[in-house]
Amino acid sequence: MDRRAAPATLPALCAGLFAVFGASPAAGQEAGLTAADYNRAERFLSWHAETMVSGDEVSPEWFEDGRRFWYRNRLGEGHEFVFVDPASATRRQLFDHHRLAAAMSTADDTAYVGTKLPFDDFDFVDELQSIEFEARDRRFQCDIVRYACTVGDTLPSDAPYVESPDGRWEAFVVEHDLYLRPVGGGDSVRITTDGEEFWSYGLRYPRPNQVKRGDPRRPSLNWSPDSRRLVVERADERGVEHHHYISMTPQRPVHYSAPYALPGDSIIPYPGLHLITLDVPTADDGDGGSPMPSALSNVEVEFPARPLQSSFTGSVPDSAWSDDGTRLYVTSMTRAYKDAYLTEVDASTGSARVLAHETAKTYYEFSHGRRLTPASWYVLESGNVLWWSQRDGWGHLYLMGPDGEPTCQLTSGPWVASLVHHVDKDRGHVYFEGRGREEGRNVYFRHLYRVNLDGSGLTLLTPEDADHEITWSPAGDYFVDTYSRVEEAPVTVLRSVPDGRVVTELEHADVSRLVEEIDFRTAEVFTVKARDGVTDLYGILYLPPDLDPEAKYPIITHIYPGPQIGSVRGWNWKGSGEDFALAQLGFVVIQLDHLGTPHRSKAFHDNYYGDFNDNGIPDHVAAIRQLAARYPFIDLSRVGIYGHSGGGFATTDAMFRFPDFFHVGVAGAGNHDNATYNIYWAEKYQGELTRDSLTKETNFAEEANGSHAAGLVGKLLLMHGDMDDNVHPAMTTQVIDALIDENKDFDLIVAPDRAHSLNEPYFIRRRWDYFVEHLLGVDPPREYRITRPEGGP
Repeated sequence: MDRRAAPATLPALCAGLFAVFGASPAAGQEAGLTAADYNRAERFLSWHAETMVSGDEVSPEWFEDGRRFWYRNRLGEGHEFVFVDPASATRRQLFDHHRLAAAMSTADDTAYVGTKLPFDDFDFVDELQSIEFEARDRRFQCDIVRYACTVGDTLPSDAPYVESPDGRWEAFVVEHDLYLRPVGGGDSVRITTDGEEFWSYGLRYPRPNQVKRGDPRRPSLNWSPDSRRLVVERADERGVEHHHYISMTPQRPVHYSAPYALPGDSIIPYPGLHLITLDVPTADDGDGGSPMPSALSNVEVEFPARPLQSSFTGSVPDSAWSDDGTRLYVTSMTRAYKDAYLTEVDASTGSARVLAHETAKTYYEFSHGRRLTPASWYVLESGNVLWWSQRDGWGHLYLMGPDGEPTCQLTSGPWVASLVHHVDKDRGHVYFEGRGREEGRNVYFRHLYRVNLDGSGLTLLTPEDADHEITWSPAGDYFVDTYSRVEEAPVTVLRSVPDGRVVTELEHADVSRLVEEIDFRTAEVFTVKARDGVTDLYGILYLPPDLDPEAKYPIITHIYPGPQIGSVRGWNWKGSGEDFALAQLGFVVIQLDHLGTPHRSKAFHDNYYGDFNDNGIPDHVAAIRQLAARYPFIDLSRVGIYGHSGGGFATTDAMFRFPDFFHVGVAGAGNHDNATYNIYWAEKYQGELTRDSLTKETNFAEEANGSHAAGLVGKLLLMHGDMDDNVHPAMTTQVIDALIDENKDFDLIVAPDRAHSLNEPYFIRRRWDYFVEHLLGVDPPREYRITRPEGGP
């Protein structure tokens, strides 16, 4: 069976294209769309399409030895649990799924199916002997050798507890103070006594939706390797002004609030850290139990400069503490991300010594990697520091001496070194992700490299021309590599260290059902020139089915401006999503990583620093014009744009400031005025808020969408959840106020009791309807109901 999706037919279609002036709309677009058209499009949404794919995701769960693992493997409409022993290169089912289902059915008097076991995760009670998990609100313990299960009460969540490395203690927070108890429960002991509201140990004040849902909250802390110390975040939020929210669906509306610092605020959260040293008795108490620990000392970490944010973890798992637990390593950023520090903290006194310091005229980052990137740094036993920097204009790795000055640049050139995965101190190797080094390949593809600590021996370990998602083994001997391209489904292999040799193939995704059942065609990667006419930009093109090269199709750009990520998000396999669905309805759809997004040079990323009005929109205009010249079936008289959050901000910006180009926009939960958004993101990319001494205007005023509402000409739909505790709904209300002042027509959907995400069937359908009616120019099926499967992705 062919495992690869059918390729898009664009090259064949366009090989003999000629310019078509005054061409007619695509066949079927003159009449309205039907429920059957929407049903076909709906099947491309992730929660439907992913049930037609198997073997496309491997997320290893490592055993305590760090050398073996298991993972949950998708089997289309079912799943299996797989056990892997790298040493013997064996892969097998972790247990007999049908026998386990039978044992569960007998114990619970309920029918279970082996390929659809109702749990995703579990805990080993006895390694490879029995497991414990929650299913249908019941606690199961099942022997996977004899296949017998017992059923008990609901399994308590372990989310609030952080286990010590020696497996003896769990740390947790009650009210505002830190407590310890034996692992699994038992009497607890209070470790701190001075916690208070807005200045709690381990927990910041909860966001409104956390309170509303009653979410369990895991404290922010880290144990030392010997389990005798803890570093605990203690953020001081006293005096910080609040954002307020009203949940209006109850009969009596409910008020929530939480501290929320804005650009220009003088009182902002202080991310303090406390080091707690424990007195941990080792003798039993005579009744077979262990005596409880107590606090010997509680000291606050000294920072070299007042931090805006701090962290005590890096990208390498054992980066936080020295091996003997006497020294803690902490990174911190000053306001607006102008200065970054790595400090070594004496665990007994809290005093700090700066190991590395970096400044930036725009903003500093600790690496380019995933969306919420951990810092790429590591402190060696010699006192030297592995450090990531863009000081030469590209992200690279440096070795810093004990004096904080660079002694060696480990990587260099017009490409980006990013996330560090592992430091092999014995061999003197550093393993890291890099982008853009391999000539002739997509500059966004991640590859894994090895380099020596003296900068020699740079070696590519993942040779396939694809994007590589890496997961490292805790023991450092192996890594799991899932590689794919936008148009090629994932392959997952297990590789060995230090050479990257393939030990065994774990999965090869089967997407044949996508082709057979919904006539799936892959998306296409394209390149165009940026607004400057010189810089190459990369994007993804989604085409309607049965494309008629002599017809005309409206085009929609799906935008996320960044700057922390781009519109494409990831350059790996694309097998489902709303852009595919919109293409099924008769639209050409694109995503574009424009100037101002990450993973390339510092200059590329800094392109519109301090000018949020830009949003990368000039590059989208330039790209669509080039694509229309390349493919005459694209209709420049019908251009749409949509996005969410930052994409909602950019969509509204485009509709206001480029009214002659963009005709229809759908903006979800936009941060339309970043003076109302949080200081962490807004000040990083716009700079600190300043006020002109004469006009009294701030540097944030011009970038606010409300300032440009008079420019609206086309059709604009605004959507926002009224309990959005990320982007406050006030931002959309401010835009509404400005549009009313300008006497502009617009459309609005308020989503009651919804938080930031609006990825629900109703809001997706209304997006489709809006583009079908106003951009395609036909009637949508009335009140078509998109259905999301219960328990689906």
